[in-house]
Amino acid sequence: MPAPAVPERPAPASSRRQRGALRGPLLWLGAALAATAVVAAVDPNEPGHYPTCPLLASTGLYCPGCGTLRALHALAHGDVSTALARNPLTVLAVPVGMWLWLRWARVGWGGASAVRTAAPAWVQWGAATLVVAFGIARNLPGLTLLSPA
Repeated sequence: MPAPAVPERPAPASSRRQRGALRGPLLWLGAALAATAVVAAVDPNEPGHYPTCPLLASTGLYCPGCGTLRALHALAHGDVSTALARNPLTVLAVPVGMWLWLRWARVGWGGASAVRTAAPAWVQWGAATLVVAFGIARNLPGLTLLSPA
């Protein structure tokens, strides 16, 4: 006669919660790595690989994001000076994004408590002001230093 089946012991609730809390950061990390690999492999400097910026195509003005793909391509190849020439705001945003991701993953790992989930209002307004000011400044006549061309 076979031995009675012993039910498997479920994983502790804290372990299941930890895996669930890490799912979001790990999915974002995978998506960011895949997107970086595509941008590194497919050169945005070659015409026809990526769509044109709708604002640039319709008005001839550079948006704050114009040059981001070329900047990320340069960063993926280790060329920081070219990346800064294409979009300095993107180059500054990459380490900030990495820091925010690390904070998120640390909370999911259980190393810190999620006391505050959003930045204070002054940080959000400051970031929005910086992006708008950058978008305006790169379209001013004579200020070609900020243009992605």
